[in-house]
Amino acid sequence: MSNKAKIREEARKLNPIDDLMFRKMAEDTEFCQEILRVILEDNQLIVLESTPQWTGANLQGRSVILDAKCIKSNGAQVDIEVQKADDDDHQRRIRYNSAILTTNIADPGIKFEKIPDVCVVFISKFDIFEGNLPLYHVDRIVRETGKIANNGLEGVYVNTKIKDDSEVSKLMEVFVDDNAYNSKFPKTSNIKRRYKETEGGLNIMCEIMERITTEERNRINKLNAILLKNKRYDDLQRTTEDHEFQEKLMKELLPNETIN
Repeated sequence: MSNKAKIREEARKLNPIDDLMFRKMAEDTEFCQEILRVILEDNQLIVLESTPQWTGANLQGRSVILDAKCIKSNGAQVDIEVQKADDDDHQRRIRYNSAILTTNIADPGIKFEKIPDVCVVFISKFDIFEGNLPLYHVDRIVRETGKIANNGLEGVYVNTKIKDDSEVSKLMEVFVDDNAYNSKFPKTSNIKRRYKETEGGLNIMCEIMERITTEERNRINKLNAILLKNKRYDDLQRTTEDHEFQEKLMKELLPNETIN
């Protein structure tokens, strides 16, 4: 099988839970609006703007890429993240990303009361809190009184692992099941079908996958050059066998590379 045929075969396996497909789908504002109406349980919610792969940086120059950043009609900003692997401290990652987002959207000198609200929607294939629920809301609680302390940051966690009869669970089925489409979520279903089943959609996904492959190869070559220059031959050998170690070195030796 040729390399192009392999890429095409892999493209057919993509679903909205995958970064590549989700980010492409998030170019459509109505798709973002549809899923946020379900997840945030607000049928009147309006998304004015959606930006896939939104990039923000801190003062040290370290960047993050949000899978999608949306602006609601009330000015609130929403960071939507999709995550398949439970391989990191996602709570701290969310904290970091929300801080970067807030810093980048707040004008210098703005009064704190004018800083836009931020909501992080975290969609995962695993039950992050292991409570056997498909949907969680995380609030800041005053320990002594049990009251919510609202500082403008909201966290909503959705997972595809726990299934029930809720709307959000039905939506998550479309996110992970190759053959799942649902008329209740027409935008999500139609865009998913376009990129999985139509010739034009598959070509787009293949082009993205080929570009990502090239970028990753260049990133690895850059790391290898650093290891060779510093005569870290054992580390170089280990990176060929241990992907996690390779990623660790990427963060250590290429600190200004954009991270997800």
